[in-house]
Amino acid sequence: MKSWLYVGLCAWGGLTGCAGKQAGRESSEAQGSATGGDPRRGKHPGEKVRELDLNRDGKTDVWIYVVSGKGADGQERERMVRKEIDVNADGRVDITQSFNEAEEKVREEMDQDFDGQIDSTLLFEKGVNTLTQRDVDGNGKVDVWVYYENGKLVRKERDTNGDGKVDNWEYWQGDQVDRIGDDLDGDGKADRWTKNPNAPP
Repeated sequence: MKSWLYVGLCAWGGLTGCAGKQAGRESSEAQGSATGGDPRRGKHPGEKVRELDLNRDGKTDVWIYVVSGKGADGQERERMVRKEIDVNADGRVDITQSFNEAEEKVREEMDQDFDGQIDSTLLFEKGVNTLTQRDVDGNGKVDVWVYYENGKLVRKERDTNGDGKVDNWEYWQGDQVDRIGDDLDGDGKADRWTKNPNAPP
């Protein structure tokens, strides 16, 4: 039942989104955190909440938060600002989606291992995924950044030693890695590049 609920939510709510456009950096410092404790935010002032029980177990598994305001036509209407989803029916929110005034998704936070901590954050532009941040080692800090451009994966950045700085760059062309850069001395710049011999020139 849990897996079917997740599949249904993917089709209904677009849990992971698609790839989009993002410029990014050649070298960068690791910033931010993919985690933030219990991802359940609850209702904010001025919000109304709609509760859904999609798997029909008698417990709420989707919370949709809306606010009232005037639309582009000047008419009063309700607008979705956030959606919270309990995927595995344990009573805790596993996915939180945030929306802008056009009801386009701008941010998605996911607890993929169901430990109560956010380990993946997706950022969107015009409803399309442009950047994914991940906490792979579970220490509460982002250590992997995945960038997309024109619907394609273009770069992955990693903090492999946990010092808060990106030290590995993986550039993609098409569906394969083009080259990999490594920072060997900790100055935030690639010192060694490895070219994929099978990549196009």
